[in-house]
Amino acid sequence: MLSFNLLLAIGPWQVVLVAVVILLLFGGKKIPELMKGLGSGIKEFKKGVKEDGEDSGKASKK
Repeated sequence: MLSFNLLLAIGPWQVVLVAVVILLLFGGKKIPELMKGLGSGIKEFKKGVKEDGEDSGKASKK
C-alpha cells in the first residue's frame, strides 16, 4: 500500500526531472531508437499473448 501511495505522490516536477536525466544519459539522438525498440517489444509481447490465448482456446475445445 505504501508503494501505491508513493506512486500517487509523483508530481509534474519529478516527471520533468526524470525526463531531463534520461535525456542527459542517452542523448537526443538515442531516445527515438530506444522508443522504437520499446514499441516493437510491446507489439511482439501483445502478439505472443494473443497467440497464446488462441492456442489455449483451441486446446480447451478438443
